[in-house]
Order: sequence, then structure tokens, then C-alpha cells
Amino acid sequence: MSGRTTSEPESVLTTDSDINRTVSSAGLEALRRGFGYLHSIQGTHGGWTGDYDGPLFLLPGYVFIHHIVGRPLSEADRTAFIATLRRAQTSEGSFGLHADGKGYLFTTVLNYVALRLMGVGADDPDIRCAHAWIHENGGASAVPSWGKYWLSILNLYSWEGCHPVPPELWILPQALPIHPSRFWCHCRVVVLAISYLYGRRFQAHVDPLLSSLRNELFSEPFDAVDWPAMRDRVCPVDRYFEPPRILRTLNYFLGIFEKWMPGSVRAKALKTVLDHIKHEQMTTDFIDIGPVNKLLDTLAVWSAEPDSEHARKALDALPQYIFDCERGKTMQAYNSSELWDTGFVALSLADSGLAGQFVPMARETYRFIDENQIRNDVDQRERYFRDPSKGGWPFSNRAHGWPIVDCTALGLMGALALAPYALAPMDTGRLLEAVDLLLFWQNNDGGWSTYERQRVGAWLETLNASEIFGNIMVDVSQVELTSSAIQGLAAARSSIGDRFKPVRARNVDAAISRGAQFVRALQRPDGSWEGNWGICFTYGTWFGIWGLLDAGAAPDDPAIVRAAGFLRTKQCSDGGWGESHESCTQRQYVQHADGGQVVMTAWAVLALVRASPEQHRDAIKAGLRFLTERQLPNGDWPAQGMTGVFNRTCMLNYRFYRNYFPLWALALALKNGIA
Repeated sequence: MSGRTTSEPESVLTTDSDINRTVSSAGLEALRRGFGYLHSIQGTHGGWTGDYDGPLFLLPGYVFIHHIVGRPLSEADRTAFIATLRRAQTSEGSFGLHADGKGYLFTTVLNYVALRLMGVGADDPDIRCAHAWIHENGGASAVPSWGKYWLSILNLYSWEGCHPVPPELWILPQALPIHPSRFWCHCRVVVLAISYLYGRRFQAHVDPLLSSLRNELFSEPFDAVDWPAMRDRVCPVDRYFEPPRILRTLNYFLGIFEKWMPGSVRAKALKTVLDHIKHEQMTTDFIDIGPVNKLLDTLAVWSAEPDSEHARKALDALPQYIFDCERGKTMQAYNSSELWDTGFVALSLADSGLAGQFVPMARETYRFIDENQIRNDVDQRERYFRDPSKGGWPFSNRAHGWPIVDCTALGLMGALALAPYALAPMDTGRLLEAVDLLLFWQNNDGGWSTYERQRVGAWLETLNASEIFGNIMVDVSQVELTSSAIQGLAAARSSIGDRFKPVRARNVDAAISRGAQFVRALQRPDGSWEGNWGICFTYGTWFGIWGLLDAGAAPDDPAIVRAAGFLRTKQCSDGGWGESHESCTQRQYVQHADGGQVVMTAWAVLALVRASPEQHRDAIKAGLRFLTERQLPNGDWPAQGMTGVFNRTCMLNYRFYRNYFPLWALALALKNGIA
């Protein structure tokens, strides 16, 4: 992602004397303070571990499982979790889908139940406010499907009020275009676990507290609710889109099939699904790909074999998702973002020219990247619908086991960038494995998806049954993933291309060219690109510019000029850039109410420096002033709004974005003589 052309130290790294000829002492001091701060909090494993949180529907599930299986939370955890949820509650009594969001019935109901299960009384002022908000917005029967599933599991709702999720889907012929093996992996594994729990109609034992909650959550007596009539009922505040006719029709026929499903077929399907769940757990060291399926997989296995060693290991692994972060102790959106964060630290440090002053930091950073490359494919991967893994890098750590396209590109570039400081550099064969995996992952449209090659047409998105998230069904090509793959391949071509076989060299060149065409096709008329994993047009446009430049585009390429022009129009009067998370849901640029934001400013500066440092000098200098003036004395930057997003509607906090992106922006600007 740096556009670096070689891994040799004399050409990769700019010396302090070179920097001092072109930069202000304030800028250089900001870099030294910033890297000094990062070095002071570097983990003993060589990486950085910070909070990766934001969603407010995760921690309730953690509380639910402990209640269901009879594993009481420790008093310390219970106290900390209650405090975290109280801080997250809005003044009107609701809870947002994420920490910066407006109230959702889905998360308000789940957090209400979690607080009650942790011992908060029904007469508590916060509980009373939440209770009133829930009933003002239709009661618990109007939660979207994910809420209905959780409430059914807790025996606070009926499975008859849910759209069918039959486990028999998994024993259909795999050639069918609607077979779950074609779903995006995060969707696939959630459907997998829910289909098992639905297929068994698993429900918790009703105790006095759950019995009380039945009376608290609904506007009518629990036993009088017409459950089938509730299937399509969703609070308007929560609904992101209206279900299309094809989905309604499919749900209707699934309901008919469910009534006539032979017991022998159901038993076969449940056995198959449980086998897939256990494989997912065993190949991820019981971490699972993400927190939602971690919770549901654990519950599914416990429901099937509560006294087994496998179930115990799954339960024991749950705390790996708990982290005490800036907004309190909560459940993370992944087991960590360590590789992602450490890779960006590697690139920013290499581009700063200061790696020679932080050799132990550079060496340990390299060690983390080295040790967390995935070395083998998953056992029986085709049977369990897995792509190759060997040579890739994950978002978090090697134990997690799921490689991702942009993380693989980032790991590859980080390894190349800091190789001069490694005690034992990775051998070329391992680097080539990463190159070959990136080549394998390229889609037919020339772009790259997240975890896997695209397995079905985007039309399958019409079967998105979540109601609250967008783009969850199909792993389609995206600008950030495509740009990252281009950058990784270009860096490898420049650094180790002399060790490419001719056929690999040709394949890399062709892949980069096709990727660039895809990136061009995604550019909007105003010059921007829409981001999928960061907020939103600032993030996407940075990736679009860098991907095209690393594919060989010139700074005066019309696409680059339009993109830079778009960013120039969004610069705030304070010199920074600030984009609201509402851009993601509205799919058009929305200015942040607080003006410039440190992270968005860094992304814009990174984009403009690569686009044309001389042409955009004044805008870049204003952005640099914004960044340096807001750096704290200890080298950190203050926490601001959310910077990440998934599936259009749920925002994420990346703890270290406010550290390495400003440092990287400063480093590249100063390296290009802009002070």
C-alpha cells in the first residue's frame, strides 16, 4: 500500500539527514513522538492489540450464553459489563446498532434482556427508560430476524415467529446456486449455526427471571401472541430495506416444506450441520471466524453434547473476544485486529525513514508478521467449502486461521518493507505463496473480494433476510480489496520479481491490469469511490487512487485528477477532512458535524501526496497542520468518532487508526518535501 519499489534498505529508507533537508522540525518531532508512543505499547509478541469494537448486539449474546449453560459471570465481569451498557444507552433509553448510532429496537431489546439477566432490577431507572422505549416502538415482537432468533433461543419468543432456517439447505446438491456454500463466509457460518438451533427448536429452560421477561417485553400476554403473524413484523426504525417479493415467496415455501419435513431427513441434516460447526471450531482454535458465529456455534455444540470436551473448549474460548477498551469492557467485533494494525505500523515506519532509530520496534514488528502467516491449508477444505489458506495472512492472528485478501497483501508488503531489519528474513518461497494466493483469489470481473473468490452472482443479495444489514449474501469485488491486491502484487513484482517464473510474472502483470480496469469501473462520476470497510468516500477514494497508481497510472490520469479534485472539495475550513458515518447508510458524502477528523484527514493526505504532491501542496500542508496540532504530548492522538463499517449500517472503532495513519501521512508528505 506504499507504492514502494524495492526492499533494499538504501533505496527504501530515507535517512534522517535527507528528511531534515526538507521538513520542519515540528513534523519530524511529531513522527518521533508518535513512533515512540507506539513502541511503548508494542506487545511482547511484536504486534499491537487494541480494541476493535462498536457493535452493541455482541455483548448481550455473551451474557445470554453464560445464563443458558449455567456458567455465571464473575462479579468483576458482571459489574464491568453493566457499566459499559449503561454508558452506551442513549438519553431516550434506547441502544444503537453501534456505539455512535441512533436507537434500534433490535439492540435495545437485547441489551435490556442482558441487563436484567445480570441482575439489574425492573425498577432501575435505566431499565424503565429502555422498557418505555421498547413499548413505544412496537415491543419485542417487532425486532428483526437476528433478534427473533436470540429471543427464541432464550425462550422469550417462539420459533414459530421466525422465518424458517432449515438445516436441510446444507444437504441440497452443492451445484444449486442457492446452496449455502455460495454465501459470503460470514453469512454462511451464521446461517449454519442458526439452522442447527432452529432445526432442533432449541430453547433455554424457563426460569423465574425469563418468565418475568416474557411479561416485560411484549405489549400483550406472551401466551396470546400470534407468532406466525410476527414473522414479517419489523420496527421501521430498524429496517434497512424492504424484503423483495422473491424472498417473501421463498419464505412461504420454506414454511410449507418445514411442516412436512421427514424426521429422518432432519436428523441427517442436523448431523451434517453439526459436523461443519465443529470443523469450523477446530480449524480456528475454537475462535471461529467472528463473534456472532462464535456465540451461536458454541451454543449449538453445547446443546448437542453439553458434557463433551469439545463443548468445554468452545466455552473456554469465549473470553478471547472480551476486551477492556476505552468505552468499557465489552465484546469485540473480532478476536483482534492485530495483523491489520501491525502491518500498517510496518509500512508507516518504513516510509518514515526512522526505522533505524527504532530498530527493536522494527525487528519485533517483522517478527509478528513472520510468525502469523498461515502455513497450511485447512484439512479437507473442499468438503467444508474453504478456499486455500497457505501463504495468506489473517486479520487478527495465525490461530484464527481465516486469511483475507487485503490482510494478505498487507502482510506481504510489511514483510518486504521491514526485511532489512529482520534477524531472519522470510524465504522467497513463502512470499511467493502469498503472491500465488492473491492470484488465485482474483474474481472474473478483475476485482477481489474479502475472504474468498466470488461464488455466485450478486443477484443472490435479493435473498438477504437480515433486514438490518446490506450486502451480506455475496462476497463481491470491492475497491479496497482490489486496490490492496494490486498494491501487494506490484510491491512483490518490484522487490522479488527477478525470482518470479516467467508464467508467474505474466500472471501478475495481467492480474494488476485487470484489477485496475475494475477499479476504474467503480469510480463515481464525482471522482470518488465508495468504501465498504471504512468511512466511507474518503476511505474508498484513498484506495482507488493508490490502486490505480500502483497499477501504472500517471498522476495526470483523468481518474486520478477527478479523485483528487473530489477530496479537495471536501476539505474543511480547519484544514482537516471529516466524514460522518451517515455516508455509509445514505451512500452519499455526509460531512461530520465536528469538522475535521484525524483519521479521515490522514487518509486524504495519503491520497493527495501520491496523486500529486506539488499540485496539492497547500491542501496537504493544511492537513499536516491539522494533524500535528492535534497530536497529544505523549505521541498519541485523541479518540474521535467511528472510522470503520461493515455491511453499510454497523460502525466500528479501530483503536490504532488514529496513530499509524497520521504518522504515515506525515511520513509520506515529509518524504516528498512538504513541510
